Amino acid sequence: MNVAIQTENLGRIYKIRGGKKSEPKELMALEDVNLQVRPGELFGLLGPNGAGKTTLIKILTTLLAPSSGQAWVAGFDVAQDPQKVRERINMVSGGETSGYGLLTVRENLWMFAQFYGIPSKEANQRIKELLEIVGLADRINAKSSDLSTGLRQKMNIVRGFMTDPSVLFLDEPTLGLDVGASRDVRNFIRSWIDEDQTRTLLLTTHYMVEADELCDRVAILRDGEIRATERVSDLVHVSFHWVTLRFREPVSAELLVGVSDVSDVSEQENALRFRLTGDFDPVLRALNSYYVVDVQTEDPTLEEIFLTYYGNGKNSQQVMHMKEADRAKEVAQ
Repeated sequence: MNVAIQTENLGRIYKIRGGKKSEPKELMALEDVNLQVRPGELFGLLGPNGAGKTTLIKILTTLLAPSSGQAWVAGFDVAQDPQKVRERINMVSGGETSGYGLLTVRENLWMFAQFYGIPSKEANQRIKELLEIVGLADRINAKSSDLSTGLRQKMNIVRGFMTDPSVLFLDEPTLGLDVGASRDVRNFIRSWIDEDQTRTLLLTTHYMVEADELCDRVAILRDGEIRATERVSDLVHVSFHWVTLRFREPVSAELLVGVSDVSDVSEQENALRFRLTGDFDPVLRALNSYYVVDVQTEDPTLEEIFLTYYGNGKNSQQVMHMKEADRAKEVAQ
């Protein structure tokens, strides 16, 4: 299987306990998710709260069983060969509080390395190198309980890379980091992939600049379904464009009311700006009696495309009201 991550018709249903009799008793968190991520790819998974991103990550990292369908990571079925999958992956989640507070940064990372059988000398060398890269070298002997949220997250990020996994899952990795630290982490992530084309990384993020800067391809997940899977550059170009037309004289936005594939029209000084999702010909016909002196087009930002695809999301509010304790009980079953 020449893919690093693959899913076929993957689904996951959560049972909802309590609530009114008239309210749904099940939540479809994932439905018929089909995904392929190639070796050497930095793949982004985008979606709002409740879209199913974390559920998908949990299934791929063997923390949660699928309700239907199949998933493979590093060539192994996550349900049939979970141990073989675990030997080849690692995962970092934003805001997690892993580690022991009484241990120092080095001790925490060294202990984790031992779980994976990394020799002490090699582990200590990796710890020094990685802490230097993320700007945490001066805190190597500090107790993790004394670290700020941002510094603790840096330690967790180092933990994820310590084992040099074949497939790495980063779930909101820069959550809690300041702008400078986030930039350092993004640079490190990109260089880690570029150094070895056999490595694969799946990233979930809410930060569009992060996805735009890092990802080779992205999938947009909404209400448990994959709505689009594209290269970032292709996703930008195939969606829509912003167009600004400048005229010799003032014009009214009403000129473009009802014109095919035109929306979000705004008036500027002797100009109209609008979103165009189709051909330009209907616009020209509507404005044929006006002298256009300049035409400018802009690609949409990834955030604008993201908003176009997911909207509000029918599952979002329902998921937000599900307690984590209920989910934990469901996983245990």
